[in-house]
Amino acid sequence: MSATLRRLLPLLLAAGCVLAGRAQAAAPTLTLCFERRDVLPWRTVDHRGLNFELLDEVARRTGVTFVYRGMPWKRCLEELKANMVDGAFSVSFNPGREEVGVFPGGASPDHSKRMNGDGYMLVRRRGSPIDWDGKELRHVDGRIGVQLGYSIGEFLKSRNVAIDEGSQQADELAQKLVSGRIAAAAFGGADAERVRHGPFARQLEVLPVPLLQQDYYLVLSHALVERDPRLANRVWDAVGVVHASPAYVRRNKAAIDAVMRGTR
Repeated sequence: MSATLRRLLPLLLAAGCVLAGRAQAAAPTLTLCFERRDVLPWRTVDHRGLNFELLDEVARRTGVTFVYRGMPWKRCLEELKANMVDGAFSVSFNPGREEVGVFPGGASPDHSKRMNGDGYMLVRRRGSPIDWDGKELRHVDGRIGVQLGYSIGEFLKSRNVAIDEGSQQADELAQKLVSGRIAAAAFGGADAERVRHGPFARQLEVLPVPLLQQDYYLVLSHALVERDPRLANRVWDAVGVVHASPAYVRRNKAAIDAVMRGTR
């Protein structure tokens, strides 16, 4: 090795480290958790559905790499709160969840940066008198079942309704309702459509008025937002841009229509 090369080598190595550091900073990797079950058209356990399509486009626009970890929903929220993951997606807002992570817009989430909207529907056994008119629950003669960790539980408890949170899966909740172990059940919109068209359709009915309509967000960890608020805002801004883009709006409508027709 020549004397000139020996003198230049440290400078070349230093320049390489700087460039590598800049490349790493420009393309961060964020680990996101999600509920490990199929909720069509939003997501599946093998990373398909509208949520993943939206996030893939966000990654393309921002240069961020997303790593996905499916797990039970309550555990996902616990890991987010403990800063064990960088974020969780398809999270609805309630004031208690501000401790879990940071919503775009903070305590008043920015509707324009939602990932999707969906509703909860009340399902009862056919012939049951329990009813919901959009304001008041009537003839409640037992507990209403909800899936473990779902925000609809807080909505019902705020109305002094006793709930049963012993189910993690929608099918388990439907079986519990059919067997008479609960008086009614609150299902997310996609799961309610499965009830409407599925094997329990003759035994159960979905009431027409939603219990609750909600927006669902990408929620980031407190640690990430404190460490790199510019990155957090860049990701949230991209979510809003992609969600409002004509191509995604068309894809969103087609996928929802397919679920409503029971073809997906």
